[in-house]
Amino acid sequence: PVKVLMPALSPTMEEGNLVKWLKREGDVVKAGDALCDIETDKAVVTMESSDEGVLAKIMIREGSKNVRLGSLIALLVDEGEDWKQVDIPIDSGGISTPTAPLVPPSQPEVAPSAKVEHHPGKPGVRLSPAARHIVDTHGLNSDNIAPSGPRGIFTKEDALRLLELKQMSKATEKSTAPTPAAHPAAPHSAPATAPHSRPSVPPVSVPGQQVAPGTFTEIPASNIRRVIAKRLTESKSTIPHAYATTDCDLEAVLNLKKELAKDNIKVSVNDFIIKVTAATLKQMPDVNVIWDGDGPRQLASVDISLAVATDRGLITPIIRDAAAKGVQEISASAKALAKKARDRKS
Repeated sequence: PVKVLMPALSPTMEEGNLVKWLKREGDVVKAGDALCDIETDKAVVTMESSDEGVLAKIMIREGSKNVRLGSLIALLVDEGEDWKQVDIPIDSGGISTPTAPLVPPSQPEVAPSAKVEHHPGKPGVRLSPAARHIVDTHGLNSDNIAPSGPRGIFTKEDALRLLELKQMSKATEKSTAPTPAAHPAAPHSAPATAPHSRPSVPPVSVPGQQVAPGTFTEIPASNIRRVIAKRLTESKSTIPHAYATTDCDLEAVLNLKKELAKDNIKVSVNDFIIKVTAATLKQMPDVNVIWDGDGPRQLASVDISLAVATDRGLITPIIRDAAAKGVQEISASAKALAKKARDRKS
């Protein structure tokens, strides 16, 4: 059978939600046919098939969330074959089961965390900047968990999972609940001197009941909202921030805006700000740099992100090579990108 894997539908995509299957098991699939809708970190994108055949088996059902890149989502067979008798491969590409959560969902799964021994002492593990920050801050050992990123990179999600396993392991050692051990017990058993230990997580509030002190309400987050939170956290924690303010006289800009409006050329003050920012970065290339983990990398193009508020959160489409564009072209690009963001198009 032909394996259909979760693709990278955006440059920053690490996982996706399978929103809807557009083909059913037994349907004939042609190259270029719409196969399913996938929610990436930016939008809901329709995945097109790159192969032909019959959709024999759907491995990931509709509504599945946090499916890692490269995970097996479906199987195709050639037309004429008995698609009902397709062999399910044991090896799904070396990827962990996509339907499994990234962290242990309940207390009984915590016991093995005290002795996670994946690839002990593995040399040459590459850490992303965000993962390195978390590992160094909390004193974690990246050898205690297998990296899940592309080309063996230890990602921020791996670091957060390792941190949560560590915290849950500590909570387990402190807990004195007399539950039978389903797995080999940790070498340091908790003493029976604290029968009423404080829970590590406050209880969840229940609708219709009086709210008790310390309770909270879980608010489901979409994949896009999680990525927004992740990116903002990475920005604040891994990028040095500096702030400067100044007063600007925009009278000339407003007059020019009025003159352009007479010729039916509609631009905003924000379009002028984007143009001025891009021109300044072009004149000061030492500022137009990124940190790639080994050192600063100076960029040849000036790309400006545009913040667009949508019902799903704040989306930041990019105006490419803004320094080479005029104000009118920037305005047209900004309007087109904003419309795509609000229409959930990539």
